[in-house]
Amino acid sequence: MTDAAFPPHTPAEQTTAPWPAPTPGAPVHARVTVPGSKSLTNRELVLASIADGPSLLSAPLHSDDSARMIAALRSLGVSIVEVPGDGPFGPDLEITPPATFRGGTTVDCGQAGTVMRFVAPIAGLAVGDVHLTAHPTAMHRPMGAMIHALREVGADIDDAGSWALPFDVRGHGHIRGGEVTIDASQSSQFVSGLLLAAARFDVGLRLIHEGERLPSLPHIEMTVEALARRGVHVEHPSPNEWLVPAGPVRGKDIAIEPDLSNAAPFLAAAVLTGGSVTVPGWPAHSTQPGALLADILPVMGARASRRAGALTVSAGDAITGVDLDLSAASELTPTLFALAAFADAPTTFHGIGHIRGHETDRISALVENLRALGGEAEEREDGIRVIPRQLHGGLWRAHHDHRMATAGAVIGLRVPGVEVDDIGTTAKTMPEFPQLWEGMLA
Repeated sequence: MTDAAFPPHTPAEQTTAPWPAPTPGAPVHARVTVPGSKSLTNRELVLASIADGPSLLSAPLHSDDSARMIAALRSLGVSIVEVPGDGPFGPDLEITPPATFRGGTTVDCGQAGTVMRFVAPIAGLAVGDVHLTAHPTAMHRPMGAMIHALREVGADIDDAGSWALPFDVRGHGHIRGGEVTIDASQSSQFVSGLLLAAARFDVGLRLIHEGERLPSLPHIEMTVEALARRGVHVEHPSPNEWLVPAGPVRGKDIAIEPDLSNAAPFLAAAVLTGGSVTVPGWPAHSTQPGALLADILPVMGARASRRAGALTVSAGDAITGVDLDLSAASELTPTLFALAAFADAPTTFHGIGHIRGHETDRISALVENLRALGGEAEEREDGIRVIPRQLHGGLWRAHHDHRMATAGAVIGLRVPGVEVDDIGTTAKTMPEFPQLWEGMLA
């Protein structure tokens, strides 16, 4: 068994030449250590920045998304310093909040949804204007519900009537708060972004969701749990209602869990190659959607076991076609889609219509990519259906989307000649992906 941990700061370069996805000639047996959770890292960076004292984040993620968050918070006056740590993927972070957030700055969110939706409320606490923009490929990402909600609680936002990025937050040093109703059907990050900042609003926040669905509930639970660790106790009197009292957010030392969703492609490698993969540091309890892999993969025919703080997934006799509601873990769709392409029967995933508004329209892109390799898949209004077919090599397009890129790598495990057009896009949440992948297959 190989150990696919690598030294820190080995980012995947943005490439122009396609990346040949390796096709191993034998079952994969490996132990793969994955970097820290993007979702937890960016939440804890925000909370540490509005806390009443310094915080230390141990084993945080170092990636494009977390770098965007760090740059955004530094531009608002937060001190974020790298300090030596024990994690294999980079230094720890020491965060000291400012006495007052400063304006007169621009925040480039890149492609990071968490930066767009988490920093906008913080910008309202600044003194001075904060201009929020993003990479051209991310300007389409939904922001209207956040702009509406922030205006309702007293933030001053100039979006030139677009209800989208770019826009200016005219910070007055505080946000009134109060009650707001929001439709978060397009992204749970609207709820999380408001909850994270709400304790710093003048009168706190009563937040009500009204909409046809609320995707990715584990991410909201993650936000509530992160707040509780810092002394902010969120009441949840009904399924679509949250109450956050105004008050201090404690500075605290926090250890970041491994990113369980980023572990998905590696665990899928065990299933597709007839081997086994172990991910150490798998928490006994986690609000990460990736924690559901321990239940989902066995439904699809794999075997999963926990021992000594690690999760091991081994291949079963076959990959089982399933009908699954992935609304709680939609970010796993690309990896599970890749597995379903090799199942013994058709698979339908539903509850995932909102992933059309992620880095790319993931439903359309997955269908397009699989068809280009000779496969068959169908778009559904709220999901996707995969019909297993014999596949051949060809180009797999990443569409500037890290999870699309890793899905291509998973397909390549069983199909020689698959090339991912830009494996460098994995740097968004896992810069070490190509090295970890090749190390796993060594």
